[in-house]
Amino acid sequence: MADIHSKETRSYNMSRIRSKDTKPEMQVRRFLHKSGFRFRLHVKDLPGKPDIVLPKYKTVIFVHGCFWHGHDGCGKAALPTTRTDWWKEKINRNIQNDINAEATLKAKNWRIIVIWQCELKTNWKIELLNKFNK
Repeated sequence: MADIHSKETRSYNMSRIRSKDTKPEMQVRRFLHKSGFRFRLHVKDLPGKPDIVLPKYKTVIFVHGCFWHGHDGCGKAALPTTRTDWWKEKINRNIQNDINAEATLKAKNWRIIVIWQCELKTNWKIELLNKFNK
């Protein structure tokens, strides 16, 4: 099946996809700030460059897009019908990078919270605050 967009249009569309300051990430950041948490963003010194770092709590938060990080069982994580092998390889690399970053952070005694894009549709705020009490 051929792509419905020209190569130039597809390239432009893909270039507009952000890796930082995404809508889900901004939603979590606004909530944390209103709740009184202070944090750092995209700390390059930590494995995986976590989206949000709460040094006081030695906690990192990754806000994952379901498609880009291969959220298992999520409808938003469906592979495209074109260049399927390429996309599968790309997403599997992302998943492996996530696993490696989390393992390294755990070894350094960091608490890790992963929030999936699709989870932000439910009652995620209470669940997020409960994770700080564990």
